[in-house]
Amino acid sequence: MRSKDCRGFAWGNRTYVMGIINITPDSFSGDGLLDAENVNRAAVDQAARFLQEGADILDIGGESTRPGAALISAQEELSRVVPVIEEIRKNHPDALISVDTNKASVAREALNVGADWVNDVWGLRADPEMGAVVGAYRVPVVLMHNRSKAGSPEIEARLGGRYVGTDYDDLIGDICDDLMESVHLAHHNGIADDCIILDPGIGFGKTVSQNLELLDRLDQIKALGYPLLVGPSRKSFIGYTLELPLDERIEGTAAAVALAIDRGADIIRVHDVRYMTRVARMTDAIVRRNRR
Repeated sequence: MRSKDCRGFAWGNRTYVMGIINITPDSFSGDGLLDAENVNRAAVDQAARFLQEGADILDIGGESTRPGAALISAQEELSRVVPVIEEIRKNHPDALISVDTNKASVAREALNVGADWVNDVWGLRADPEMGAVVGAYRVPVVLMHNRSKAGSPEIEARLGGRYVGTDYDDLIGDICDDLMESVHLAHHNGIADDCIILDPGIGFGKTVSQNLELLDRLDQIKALGYPLLVGPSRKSFIGYTLELPLDERIEGTAAAVALAIDRGADIIRVHDVRYMTRVARMTDAIVRRNRR
């Protein structure tokens, strides 16, 4: 059973880049590959480009998580991601591949055909079998915070979906508590601390204002003691803040990425790998000089 754990990562020395490969027809970011003439070839080509541009991790997902997106069955998700992971693994044997799923059956099969990590947007809470799968395979898992609820997103044609009326007693305190509940689930399933990465869930069940506050206070999430993944790329809180559509959010994403790194992010999950790798390297040169 092949796997790549986190022990080879020099957390704190530099920022790692996770490139997003969406095998969907309805990604919020407009880059879903499912409608490509040859999905596998398109995914392999995108993976090759991302690796050349500086991606350290490839994140393969088959179900859209945009606000208001329709759910799909495990079988449909498997049919989307498994052939792509197999093909990318065959063409890029040394690439580190993460599967973006909250379904245990999808995670299991993805790991069987070549995935190295699991990225669960529900932090082991959506599928009661997910923790057992990750624990059995002894692979790293990204535990994301998520309070998304059906019916809570507001959709605006030009700017996309955003959450409204999402209540927290204490935004950062509640997020920390929820994340630690996911950590306890991981421990219960035999997942070691050095296989746990936390994601505060920018854009998931949080209003525009809450997303901005969360980004500013990421250092308090980092204080939980785990590597931190942050994914602000192209998200609607940027669009609503700058009043810009998807194809004009690269500068807003760059600002969010730089600030996230300054506040302690270890991994940035992005669509625009070439540009955000440059942003990460420049920000590292400024803020990590005295942290090594």
